[in-house]
Amino acid sequence: MLRRRLRPARPRRRRFAGLVLGLLLGAGLPAAAQQPPAGDEEEAAVVEQARVLRQVSASVVGVRALAAPDAASSESLGQVRQGSGVVIDAQGLVLTIGYLVLEADKVDLLLPDGRALPGRVVAYDLATGFALVQPVVPVQLVPAPLGQSGGLDTEEPYVIATGGPDGAMSVAQVVSQRPFSGYWEYHVEDAIFTVPPRPDHSGAGLFNARGELLGIGSLFVMEALGPGRHQPGNMFVPVDLYKAVQDELRRHGASRRSTRAWLGAHCVDHQGLVRVVRVQAGSPAEAAGLQPGDVILKLDGEPVGRLEAFYRRLWSDPRAEREVTLEVGRGAGLLTLTARTADRMKTLRRARGI
Repeated sequence: MLRRRLRPARPRRRRFAGLVLGLLLGAGLPAAAQQPPAGDEEEAAVVEQARVLRQVSASVVGVRALAAPDAASSESLGQVRQGSGVVIDAQGLVLTIGYLVLEADKVDLLLPDGRALPGRVVAYDLATGFALVQPVVPVQLVPAPLGQSGGLDTEEPYVIATGGPDGAMSVAQVVSQRPFSGYWEYHVEDAIFTVPPRPDHSGAGLFNARGELLGIGSLFVMEALGPGRHQPGNMFVPVDLYKAVQDELRRHGASRRSTRAWLGAHCVDHQGLVRVVRVQAGSPAEAAGLQPGDVILKLDGEPVGRLEAFYRRLWSDPRAEREVTLEVGRGAGLLTLTARTADRMKTLRRARGI
């Protein structure tokens, strides 16, 4: 019996949600559905959907990480982090969201039966936001097939699944796919936005009705429908981004795009401008004199406009460590600041052991 909780579904997805509810609460299926009569395609479809949901449930695990004592990321993420991940191959490799295991000194994979398996981080990819965790001990887990995350149907029901002893499944709707820029110097194309929101989104798997993995949960957002349109939801990093770099991640622990310039300035789009809201301690931005409230107008003489344009300009030069010039609005004045960017991957603390 699957010990999973179902969160409420919208009325138009009630039939699909009802099937999920019956499975997850241990009610099972009607006797006719358990052994469908010959030629009864509808009942056969119900049984097949039940099989898919069980497979989804078995492929998601919990992820618990303890950051290194001197990890700078603990200031914003905390030292103890917990979320989920999805098994993606027969060796138990788990795909999860990177911030869960960023600078982690210890990682455990949590199974539905309460077991905790030690794991090691084999990849952390700054560019996509993904991470890979491998169980240290041999274990048989059910891998999820990777789907196609582009052009998802907004009328179809999808499933969000989390792992571990408290794992849950719920029905979700994809409401938009669009580029997403994060304040922590992060940008992805075709991010997936879903409703209703799940608070336990970190590393959760987004699946289609065939049980294929479409995305990994990253954020709770207030504008799932798009900028300026209030609708709480979640953002998922699309699995197509992982498929494009999976060989690099397995061989090198990161993609080439993760070696890029980093300032350490947390910025947001504000009235068509890039506004600084926080400067990370010890960062190139702090050394250059950038302050919260500053508005970044130009980078190396080129107007940046919005956050996405700022990032594209910052990363357009393949050199991760270089000198850049920032034209900044501060109060009623203009300043020109010079910063020496860093390779972010070199600044991260490494695990001391499992």
